[in-house]
Amino acid sequence: MPTPTSPENVLDPPAGLRRVLVAGEALIDVIRLGGTTREHPGGSPANVALGLARLGVATSLLTALGRDARGEAIAARLGDAGVTLLPESWSLPTTSSASATIEADGSATYEFDISWQLPQRIALPPVRHLHIGSISAFLAPGSDRIEQLASELHREATISFDPNIRADLVGDRAAALARFERLAELADIVKLSDEDALFLYPDLSIDEAARAIAARGALVAVTRGSAGSLLTAGDATVAIEPLVVQVVDTVGAGDSYMAALLAWVLGTGMGAVRDGSRAELASAGGYAARAAAITVSRAGAEPPTSDELGAR
Repeated sequence: MPTPTSPENVLDPPAGLRRVLVAGEALIDVIRLGGTTREHPGGSPANVALGLARLGVATSLLTALGRDARGEAIAARLGDAGVTLLPESWSLPTTSSASATIEADGSATYEFDISWQLPQRIALPPVRHLHIGSISAFLAPGSDRIEQLASELHREATISFDPNIRADLVGDRAAALARFERLAELADIVKLSDEDALFLYPDLSIDEAARAIAARGALVAVTRGSAGSLLTAGDATVAIEPLVVQVVDTVGAGDSYMAALLAWVLGTGMGAVRDGSRAELASAGGYAARAAAITVSRAGAEPPTSDELGAR
């Protein structure tokens, strides 16, 4: 796996030395299920970084952690998968947490104890692709720094964005929509759930919302739970049928979908998928759906490895 190279030492590094940078929250998921409580490292962007690394993609993470047992547990889990944690990530007095209560049908409801901020001075590795999203894209003061990073990097890197809306954390809906649309304007890939689409565009159908976002030039993926997913690029829209598996819980399913979709697109070429055929969209969506299906078949946010997921 390539070692991140200091931007001060490399003016134009080869493509192989350019890493995927994920910027966003990492936290501890406190899982309550059937009267028991477990703690697992989580956070949507951190889960995406983990999923990418398990699929063999050289990945760095910029996040915000505290130097405590929870922060060290997150760092160890990511490091074991091969994720490079940027030093600026150690910026909080205590590590954030999200409590998830798992219902009988496997769905999850959340409560959050989160601080989100990033330093202004960050020594970034050479970046091929930037992934952003979730709480970190909307929660001040760190959300402004995320938008600044995206604005700066979109000139040299492709960008993916998953809003992963948490209505009780994004504040005013109009402000959240404005932030979403500014970031979506910079993005080459936008992935959102049907619930995200309904929150952002309550007057549009899922298809209409996807086409409106895709009209900006992005590949758009909408996950729809047990109804499968939808991929839209240009004038093409492809529905991906759901895979039937025994669901343990849905924690991290969307993040596994995002990581696998991104791994596929980066392996194939952004233009080939974004402007490609329905068959190419179907292949990318099917790969991502398989990753999500594996994740929901086991407890917690455990994205598959490349060996588990199989050939592309």
